[in-house]
Amino acid sequence: MENIKNQLLAKLADKQAIIGVVGLGYVGLPLALRYAQVGFSVIGIDIDKHKVDTLNAGKSYIEYFSSEKIQQAQAQGFRATTDFSVVATIDALIICVPTPLNKHREPDISFVTNTTDTLVPYLRKGQVISLESTTYPGTTEEELLPRVQSTGLLVGHDIFLIYSPEREDPGNPNFETRTIPKVCGGQTAECLEIGIALYSSAIDRVVPVSSTKVAEMTKLLENIHRAVNIGLVNEMKIVADKMDIDIHEVISAAATKPFGFTPYYPGPGLGGHCIPIDPFYLTWKAREYGINTRFIELAGEINTSMPQWVIGKVIEGMNNQGKALKNSKVLVLGIAYKPNIDDMRESPSAELMEILQEKGAIVAYSDPHVPKFPAMRRYHFDLTSVELTPENIQSYDCLLLATQHKAFDYDLIQKHAKLIVDSRGVYKQKFSNITKA
Repeated sequence: MENIKNQLLAKLADKQAIIGVVGLGYVGLPLALRYAQVGFSVIGIDIDKHKVDTLNAGKSYIEYFSSEKIQQAQAQGFRATTDFSVVATIDALIICVPTPLNKHREPDISFVTNTTDTLVPYLRKGQVISLESTTYPGTTEEELLPRVQSTGLLVGHDIFLIYSPEREDPGNPNFETRTIPKVCGGQTAECLEIGIALYSSAIDRVVPVSSTKVAEMTKLLENIHRAVNIGLVNEMKIVADKMDIDIHEVISAAATKPFGFTPYYPGPGLGGHCIPIDPFYLTWKAREYGINTRFIELAGEINTSMPQWVIGKVIEGMNNQGKALKNSKVLVLGIAYKPNIDDMRESPSAELMEILQEKGAIVAYSDPHVPKFPAMRRYHFDLTSVELTPENIQSYDCLLLATQHKAFDYDLIQKHAKLIVDSRGVYKQKFSNITKA
């Protein structure tokens, strides 16, 4: 064991190890680029041939990663492939695949298990496998461990298994892959030692924990903390609205307190891969232990109800102008899940568009970061982004502000819109054509 472990440690220390990143999305791609940047040979693996071909052509498909960064990584040895047989040549495998919810809002870890099953025939002694996908506590031990050991390889002796949750925050200029501390748990003490070596070579700070379960739970706590607080402020928004109080003014005032308060902001629903999903991973797993996570589930109910509440404000705003929603033209402003990026994962805007369409509205959108509505698992719109000219703005009965991109000219929008429903608190002043949502 010591010989196998020490050989891998030496490879990682000398940057002679080949790094394989499985899943080249918003988590996997920045990680692959980071390892290439520090001098490792990196192979990106993805089942999406379009992604692979785009990367190998030196182009990026994620807005905030320039094609120049891809080309720099290629010059340092990065390449992408759909061929999983390359796994046999790789020393460190990092799995970054989606973990969505199914239609019953239960964990769907099929991407993780199917990926692992595809890797298994190519596994060999002297490799480390790291799962980064967000999941429930016990996944690494219950799902990955038996699959890996089905090869006859002993985890902690022949091959090493770790869990290290992703912490990417797309579009955040204050943090990058290198500077975000990396939590890491190993299946055994030897696995953890390898995991620390793997991530220390590319990340400024690695935070070791005692097990993969602890690492899995850490990721859930981080995002459930946010989900619960966003649920609180969303409920406060509904109360404040009934009292004719601007919740954003309240939050700004409360945030002046230098201790004991962290500002969270309401919105039209939750977006991104983590916050709308992670609470349900824990509540599902908790039932196995006979525990009902009422507090977390209540926050989830509040957050998932927000799109319907916002549409109610659209209907209210249009009623005040003597118009029905049915057959009216509604333009949704911003469909990425958060400002200034092109990431559509779990975006509440897509649900808003679906509800509007179901209620008979003629729906369009404007988003400078998403020129064409992308293919999504649940939502299907054959639409392209509308340019915000005075004439176009005036042609819509209602503009629903769902994502507050900096690129929008809010003065132009306010000047020419018949009605704006502001779900993000962008407009601080009161205007006759603005309804706060």
